[in-house]
Amino acid sequence: MLRDVLCEFDGVATWPCDEINYLWRHGNVRYPSDEIPAERATSAVQAYIKKQFDWVANRYKAHTIVEKTCANSLRVPFVDRAVPDAKYVYIYRDGIDTTGSAKLRWQAKLDIPYLMEKVRFVPLTDLPYYGTRYLWSRVYRLFSREQRLAFWGPALDGMPEILEQYNLNEVCALQWQRCVENAETAFAGMPQNKVVRVRYEDFVHDPQAELARVVEFLGLDVPAEAIQEAVSNVSSKSVGKGRASLEASEVTRLESLVGETLDRYGYRD
Repeated sequence: MLRDVLCEFDGVATWPCDEINYLWRHGNVRYPSDEIPAERATSAVQAYIKKQFDWVANRYKAHTIVEKTCANSLRVPFVDRAVPDAKYVYIYRDGIDTTGSAKLRWQAKLDIPYLMEKVRFVPLTDLPYYGTRYLWSRVYRLFSREQRLAFWGPALDGMPEILEQYNLNEVCALQWQRCVENAETAFAGMPQNKVVRVRYEDFVHDPQAELARVVEFLGLDVPAEAIQEAVSNVSSKSVGKGRASLEASEVTRLESLVGETLDRYGYRD
């Protein structure tokens, strides 16, 4: 949502697909998780990522490139080494709401148009690896007791053990927790002029004021009228939707599992 809103402005662009995790992992395709350490952003990886950003800038005549790949929250130091001049918009959301939403993606049916948009940005040398993994994930869903894919979303260190030990709701909650904890740790060590924090619920309830704050942080010259127009379709209807999809007992269990992080961000009474 926030990525799309920002890309409404002249000179701001992104890739014509949802996420580019395939590009970020090029050069580390067989690393066992998305928690890729900074030292793996080698000079070759840096050059490759720069080339991808330059492609977007040239194709769309953009001065600012917005990139939203969820797994990057697990590896901010890696990203910062690959793109040293990056600024970060750290948008976070209620972990229980996120769990209810993420569970649907774990259980999603095949979406060929969505898949084809992303395949365009898989490096050719990495296609056999991802093709095999994708096929296995789809086959796994056919026989899964929880009707889930073999994997989805940010891949945590120790993911195979997590998938064995926890049910799907708990896996989703743990993905959320690790993402925000890793990101918070990384941002705490950065100059404050490199990161702005945005609470999802605040954004959807007062999008014009929140977007104006982000625009100022990014140093974009955007008229107030353009900001108002960009957020005209922002809605708060998804707030609480994920929580409502879970039984009260499930919410209690998840709060006991990731409660410390929920408390840190003010998402538990």
